[in-house]
Amino acid sequence: MMPCALIVMGVSGSGKSTIGEALAERLGRTFEDGDRFHPPANVAKMSAGHALTDRDRWPWLQAIADEIDRVCQAGGSVVIACSALKRAYREVLVHGRDDVRIVFLDGTQDLVAGRLAARKGHFMPPGLLASQFQTLEPPAGNENPVTVSIDAPIEAIVDDIVRQLRLGAEGDSASRKRP
Repeated sequence: MMPCALIVMGVSGSGKSTIGEALAERLGRTFEDGDRFHPPANVAKMSAGHALTDRDRWPWLQAIADEIDRVCQAGGSVVIACSALKRAYREVLVHGRDDVRIVFLDGTQDLVAGRLAARKGHFMPPGLLASQFQTLEPPAGNENPVTVSIDAPIEAIVDDIVRQLRLGAEGDSASRKRP
């Protein structure tokens, strides 16, 4: 069974929005950028070059979790781009649901730095990238993540995500068929 929500996570510049939009289109789902759930104070803080604290993040993460619950309860499906750098953040977003999956966009700091340097008009300044990598806790196996390398073309990354999701869905249905 395919999850009702996919959370595309990674550091700023890893391609969350780009990959998330392409994945949502491929799967026929709604796409939401987690950045739009940030309160104005968070955006102002990041725009000024200051990293968010956990206290800043909790209301933002809860707003995204509420949106996931709303969409799933309505029978919809969504792909949400959200940094979700720490396990504690992902626990707020998933909160025990088995119909929500994490998609981790994995890449080196040098690769991401190059992408950020070329990006224009985003509120996250490249100078905060080091703090993102310091904060990052890659998802553990018991979080059942889909992990993909971002060192590939967009289409190949989306292909890899869809392949892993389908393998997981086939495994789920096979385990349900066993006596």
